[in-house]
Amino acid sequence: MKKILVTGGAGFIGSHFIKFMLAHTDCFIINVDKLTYAGNLDNLSGIDSIYQNRYRFFKGDICDNQNVSEILKSEVDIVVNFAAESHVDRSIETPDLFAKTNIMGTLVLLQNAQKAWQSNLNEKLFIQISTDEVYGSLSEESPEMRFTEDSPINPSSPYSASKAAADMLAMSFYHTYRLPVIITRCSNNYGPNQYPEKLIPLMISNALQDKPLPVYGDGQNIRDWIYVEDNIKAINKILNKGIVGNVYNIGAENEIKNIDLVKQILDILNKPYSLIQYVEDRAGHDRRYAISASKLSSLTGWSAQANFTEKLKLTIEHYNK
Repeated sequence: MKKILVTGGAGFIGSHFIKFMLAHTDCFIINVDKLTYAGNLDNLSGIDSIYQNRYRFFKGDICDNQNVSEILKSEVDIVVNFAAESHVDRSIETPDLFAKTNIMGTLVLLQNAQKAWQSNLNEKLFIQISTDEVYGSLSEESPEMRFTEDSPINPSSPYSASKAAADMLAMSFYHTYRLPVIITRCSNNYGPNQYPEKLIPLMISNALQDKPLPVYGDGQNIRDWIYVEDNIKAINKILNKGIVGNVYNIGAENEIKNIDLVKQILDILNKPYSLIQYVEDRAGHDRRYAISASKLSSLTGWSAQANFTEKLKLTIEHYNK
C-alpha cells in the first residue's frame, strides 16, 4: 500500500484528489493543510469515517521544517504538493506571502524528502503541482499556438513567478540530488467546492444574489478551462506512468473568453446581462492561456472527457443549494 503525503488537501483541487484516490486506489493518504481561508475540511466531509484506516489529517504549515520532517520520516512513498497561495489578485497585494508559501514551503518539502529518501530513491516520487500561468501570455492573433512543456517560462504576476520559482527548485533537486520529481502544469480548473474568489464561483455567487459581476478590462481575456476531475485523473495517470525529471501539461483545449463565460453563467441562471460590471483591468493581466497536453496523452492515453456546459451547470447547482 502506497503512502501518499498530500499537502493542501483541504483546498479545492487537493480535496478532489484525496477523494478520488481513496475511492479508486488502495493508497494511504496523509493530508497536511494549514487551513487558511481557502482550506475547508467540509470539502472532505465523511472521509474520516469511510476511510478511517487509510486517511489521516494533520493541521500544519509546509514552511514548518520540524513538522514536515516528522511526517516524511513515516515511510511516505509519494508527495503531491498542492499547497499554495494561488489567487493572482492577492499576490499583487501580498507578494511576500506568496513567496513564503509557494517558494520556501516547496523548498522545505524538497529538502526533507531528499533527506528522508536519500538511501532509497527507488519507488519514491515528488509531484509538484504547478500552473500554466508560468508560461505567461499567448497572442490572440495565433489561435493555433499553444504552450508546450518546452516553452520558455515567462511569468507575469507575483503568483505565477512564485510557482515558476518553485518549479525550478523542484527540477534542481532532480538534477542535483536525483530526487524523483515530476511537475504538472494545469490550465484553469472549475468544479464544486472552489473558493468563491476565482472567476467561475465568484460569478455564480454574485449572480445568485443579483450582485454586480465584475469583469476585468474588456472581458476578452481567454482561458482554457478544465473540469477538476479531469485534472485529478491526469495526475493519477502521471503517478503511475510519468517519467521522473519531466514536466506534463494538463489542459482541455477548451478556450473561452471571460465575457462569454460570464454570459453563459447568466444564461443558465436566467439572469440579465445588466449585472455585468466592467472594472479597471488587473495589473499584468495575461491575455491568453492555452496549453497542449499532447505529451501526456501520448504517454498515458489521457484526455479531458468532461462536457463544459454540462459540468458548468453541475457546478452552478452546487453553489445554488
